[in-house]
Amino acid sequence: MGFNQLIKSVAVAVAGTFVFSGAVHAAEITGAGASFPYPIYAKWAELYKAATGNSLNYQSIGSGGGIKQIKAKTVDFGASDAPLKQEELAEAGLTQFPAVVGGVVPVINLDGITPGQVKLSGHVLGDIYSGKITKWNAAEIVALNPGMKLPADDITVVYRSDASGTSYVFTSYLSKANDDFKGKVGAGTAVKWPTGVGGKGNEGVAANVQKVKGAIGYVEYAYVKKNKLNFTQLKNKDGVFVSPDDESFKAATAAGDWAKTPGFAVDFTDAAGKASWPISSATFILLHKEQAGDGGKGKEVLKFFDWAYKNGAKSASELDYVPLPASVTKLVEDSWKANLKDSSGKAIW
Repeated sequence: MGFNQLIKSVAVAVAGTFVFSGAVHAAEITGAGASFPYPIYAKWAELYKAATGNSLNYQSIGSGGGIKQIKAKTVDFGASDAPLKQEELAEAGLTQFPAVVGGVVPVINLDGITPGQVKLSGHVLGDIYSGKITKWNAAEIVALNPGMKLPADDITVVYRSDASGTSYVFTSYLSKANDDFKGKVGAGTAVKWPTGVGGKGNEGVAANVQKVKGAIGYVEYAYVKKNKLNFTQLKNKDGVFVSPDDESFKAATAAGDWAKTPGFAVDFTDAAGKASWPISSATFILLHKEQAGDGGKGKEVLKFFDWAYKNGAKSASELDYVPLPASVTKLVEDSWKANLKDSSGKAIW
């Protein structure tokens, strides 16, 4: 390979950070935040670079870090699975919009158990994460899995050690499914876990579950597939045991009223429907309403997500995310026109 050819082929992907470098005059945008959507943002960035020559540098540092960085204006956009409340958006001068939908999935490390073989309910999962159920052969788990030989192993709970939108989605669901968990732990991006060990990012949780026999953790489904993790079925609101995939995530979001929900912050956890995965969620992008100068950076961010909406559905589905329907992306782009201005007050989209 010649020197010029080598330079053109350079792409770096290291520990949750990806940088696709382009031509000298190509646009580059920076983002940081949620690890939940990292696999699809990485894929979109690769395809966008090939199609346009423009690049995206996104750091998978957790939703809490992404919120801090966009508020500090050290990145062009932030990313969070926990939507910000209207008051916080207004105070920081931010707007938010959804990028894609995915699912948070319990994962386990048990010998002799195949993926999807173990069935859990939200109530039992809440008892495990609040430290009330500590053995895999506990009566509550056995009752959900009649005829299955479950080991007497200790359960090692694995949770997110960083401020995490994935934790927000997971704990929001457990707080709906288990009143004791709601009172003892509650919902949030960072909670005081009564038991277990932490891992940073979806990557860290996946790695810890793989290392520790008897472990249970929670990650976005793309990490399940990438790491070949053993997932569980979950009993949904309609009392049906379902497995995680893009169809069950899509079923959970079917009744969401995006148009009437401020900031697009629709809650899909514990959604009704026989086919619904109970821990489904959108993931969000955060931008400053007033963009510096002529709004060039902000416009490049919008161009990337506009391209992703129109061209990224196939790659999203291949990673078992759910692309937003055209009716929703139309609402999102209308919000761009209304909310995003340059320093002179002119719309950037």
